[in-house]
Amino acid sequence: MSELLKMLGCRYPIIQGPIGMFNSPKMVAAVSEAGGYGLLAIGFIDNADTVKSLIDDVRKLTDKPFGANIVLMNPHSKEFLKRLADAGVKTVTTSVGSPKDIYPVIHDLGMKGIHVVLALQHAISAVKAGADALVVASAEAGGLRSLNSESSTMVLVPLVADHVKVPIVAAGGIADARGYKAAFALGAQGVQVGTRFLASSESPASEQWKKAIVECSDGGTGLIPLGNQRLAQRMIITPWMKKRLTEIPAEKIANELDRNPDTTGNYERAAFGAGQIGALIREIKPIKTIIEEMVS
Repeated sequence: MSELLKMLGCRYPIIQGPIGMFNSPKMVAAVSEAGGYGLLAIGFIDNADTVKSLIDDVRKLTDKPFGANIVLMNPHSKEFLKRLADAGVKTVTTSVGSPKDIYPVIHDLGMKGIHVVLALQHAISAVKAGADALVVASAEAGGLRSLNSESSTMVLVPLVADHVKVPIVAAGGIADARGYKAAFALGAQGVQVGTRFLASSESPASEQWKKAIVECSDGGTGLIPLGNQRLAQRMIITPWMKKRLTEIPAEKIANELDRNPDTTGNYERAAFGAGQIGALIREIKPIKTIIEEMVS
């Protein structure tokens, strides 16, 4: 058994990638029940009671291990960690911020932490700060990204593997058995999967969002800057967005996107987050099937 699997306590080294503010206990439980490591996305929550409620909801659906992603710029992170530890969660992932101050807290609670990094220098710094493992999220990955130049999975994963001694989890461009097996050849002990699970039967994403992923073409995603921050989000470039990008600077697009189209019905301007791997996803499948096919 690999060091990563010992840390996670699940059957397969497949971690569910957190999707912004998306929290579906059903989806988390489905990943864990299928042998992966389900992950709550609690980074943008501001209430510890909400975190406790989500944990309880997952526990009602599975007795298998699961964790949560901690966004380090959230001022409630330490309180959330205490709630997770009290609930028996053994391993969390951390992202978007310096891990320097949080890892002593994680270890004092008897937990393990896996820090998400986008570049080699971040990986080296995270290990020095106490990270027990790393999610190496390469340029292909969805979610929050840097506006700096980034390396692909084929480059970044082996590069980080050459410089650190902790387990590595590859993220970005993984949706089937080919990507899963390639990750191990590159030096990873596991994978983190976001977009493929987003386009699953159990995903709480709208049918419009899932349809956008299934219909995503090669080069169909792009990085959209988020305001004045040095951050961007990889999104599907919809017809409306493609036209608007010819009319205004990319950094202004984020202000015109509809972040809650399920309420407003304005799917034309929806922010459909997805990684580049969307181009390889052609149908919606149950999570159990996705994982079984991935490890076959």
